[in-house]
Amino acid sequence: MENLDIIIVGQQGWDTKIGSNCKDIAVEFSASNRVLYVNPSLDRITKWRYGKNKEVIEKLKVISGKKNGLEKINERLYVLNCDSILESINWLPPGRIYNYLNRLNNERLFKAIKKVTENLSFKSDVLFNDSDMFRSFFLKDLLKPKLSIYYSRDNMLATDYYRKHGAYMEPEIIAQSDLCFTNSAYLESYCRKYNPRSYNVGQGCDFTVFDRFVSSEEEKKLAHIPHPRIGYVGVLTSARLDISLIGNIAVSRPDWNIVLVGPEDASFQESSLHQIPNVHFLGARPVDELPAFIDEFDVCFNPQAVNELTIGNYPRKIDEYLALGKPTIATRTDAMEPFADYVDLAEDAKGYSNGIEKLLKEKDRVLTDKRKAFARSHTWKNSVGTMYRFMNKVNPVGP
Repeated sequence: MENLDIIIVGQQGWDTKIGSNCKDIAVEFSASNRVLYVNPSLDRITKWRYGKNKEVIEKLKVISGKKNGLEKINERLYVLNCDSILESINWLPPGRIYNYLNRLNNERLFKAIKKVTENLSFKSDVLFNDSDMFRSFFLKDLLKPKLSIYYSRDNMLATDYYRKHGAYMEPEIIAQSDLCFTNSAYLESYCRKYNPRSYNVGQGCDFTVFDRFVSSEEEKKLAHIPHPRIGYVGVLTSARLDISLIGNIAVSRPDWNIVLVGPEDASFQESSLHQIPNVHFLGARPVDELPAFIDEFDVCFNPQAVNELTIGNYPRKIDEYLALGKPTIATRTDAMEPFADYVDLAEDAKGYSNGIEKLLKEKDRVLTDKRKAFARSHTWKNSVGTMYRFMNKVNPVGP
């Protein structure tokens, strides 16, 4: 599909410091279409709590008229900071007052978008909603796109914030959308309860930093940590990772070194892992350095906790491990099953220990190459291409 105007709303701003499916999809869309990426609008509580943050200050400049909220990223891609502030209403119970204020928030967002689309002569061909189930609940009615798409790439209702109103609002916004796209079979099954036009379109991975990476003996990151090294790269959060599992692996095999690269949440910071001598916390590192750490791991692992938040979560970091051909082990979940030919899957600490021991002995060059090829098949071009096929089938929008 090409020469369409696509409006994207979602949960993450363009300046997010972590990997973003929505941003990657926007870039891929912009290869052949015009895209307006709408950053989440500032709300009153965020203004009050974080008024001194750089991101908030920049949004306030736009709201006050001191700065243009529209930024041109490339010839076909624009990012918008809206010139409106939204009411913070999630604390309200379901009912008429919440519904009224949420409609008001949606109308403010619509007016900010409409102003820019008129200036750009931007048509409402496609509205792509990245799980923005509250602020964008009414946007389909307000913008009247030729095609509306809801994108589910996480089980948002597993968190208290989204469950409160999302338990009844997300099924409704899924049902009203022309199409729903997901990045796992688990989420496809969930969305299909409310909309038969729900499809798993897989996931892409941005391998740019891996393409640039060249292994160097002179620039080793982990020379101070003996082999074997069992490594993880990513945010260390107890909502997604099993702290006790990591501890059990480390204690049961003191001859292994567990290397954890990434920022820690409070639970990790306060955990007993810091008292285990063969567990090494290396903190947050620049994205460009991550391939070098992965390259020095003997085995990569993803000690994921199994809960409502993670069970349908696409394991993006597994693609990053496999892109370097690394022997990898991960917790068995529905989302991990498509990786079973390339990744060892474990269900408990014993399964992890046995799997890691097996992988440490592996010397299969053919399997290494197969891992790399499998990971490289997960491109945003392929994922968005699948989206285009379903979009054309449901509603072949044109310029």
